Amino acid sequence: MAIEMLYFAWVREAIGTGHEMVEPPTDVATIADLIDWLGARSSGHAEALADKARLRAAIDQQFVPLETAIAGAREIALFPPVTGG
Repeated sequence: MAIEMLYFAWVREAIGTGHEMVEPPTDVATIADLIDWLGARSSGHAEALADKARLRAAIDQQFVPLETAIAGAREIALFPPVTGG
């Protein structure tokens, strides 16, 4: 299943792109699994995704916990926590 990945803020800067299409293996079941799998794609991915505690996620534009299953997802966004001021 192809998933469009969207990256924002310093996650995008470290990876070097704002989006990419990926086809994770079947054993990648949750966003946390996906982050681990993506971290092996390049040194930029590894840097951006090393600390899951610094990441938030959305599936098809809905905020979700990292333990959420990715089955059926068309789009997954990864970004730092949003802060207000």
